[in-house]
Amino acid sequence: MEFVSPEGLRVDGRRPRELRRINCQLDVLTSADGSAIFEMGNTKVLAAVFGPHAVTRRADLREDRAIVVCEYSMAAFSTGERRRRGKGDRRSTELSMVIRNTLEQAVLTELLPRSQIDVYVQVLQADGGTRCAAINAAVLALAAAGVPLRDLVASCAAGHLDGTPLLDLNFTEDSGGGPDLAIAFAPRSEKLVLMQMDSRLPVETFETVLELAREGCRTISGVMRGALLEHTRRLALARGLVGAS
Repeated sequence: MEFVSPEGLRVDGRRPRELRRINCQLDVLTSADGSAIFEMGNTKVLAAVFGPHAVTRRADLREDRAIVVCEYSMAAFSTGERRRRGKGDRRSTELSMVIRNTLEQAVLTELLPRSQIDVYVQVLQADGGTRCAAINAAVLALAAAGVPLRDLVASCAAGHLDGTPLLDLNFTEDSGGGPDLAIAFAPRSEKLVLMQMDSRLPVETFETVLELAREGCRTISGVMRGALLEHTRRLALARGLVGAS
């Protein structure tokens, strides 16, 4: 299959360094302390945050910081396949740990000692990049819940197909057998919070793909920040804290 045409277009019409359409919605659940839906193209993920609250299991209590508990799952209707993994399968468990570890580095846990933050992430629709979209949705939900963050960490993946570095792979491209590098990145500190690669790359190619993923994270973090600012403005307006302009 040809993933990049002679005209330089991908299977979905994007340029190699172009992100899919991004959409963010905040406080979509009234039952949660914070919630968000994050969409990257046809991939849609819902995240809900409860807490900070008292630690559920005393053995997990940390005197000097909060703990983050994360649960990742895919809805039965998230893909066209009839058989779907549940939240207890091995991949969901692994991704729950990956997301939790990423969020623990994003949250100022030392400001919330002896407490627990629960994060539930569910993929509503999957078309590649679900791990990255899940992290982005969770960070937005944490921000909506008022949890203090070190930075607005964003996640994005890049790959290498047909000899071309590609940003933000969809499912078709992700299934193409080429290398795939997923990262989470804190743009202010320029710190890599997460890096996962499913196959080897030559050093020069790796550096190109890594920088492309960083660029994607910077752009996504900017979109997330804009969505949070707009959401805050609407809340302030609804509560009469600012006047309409």
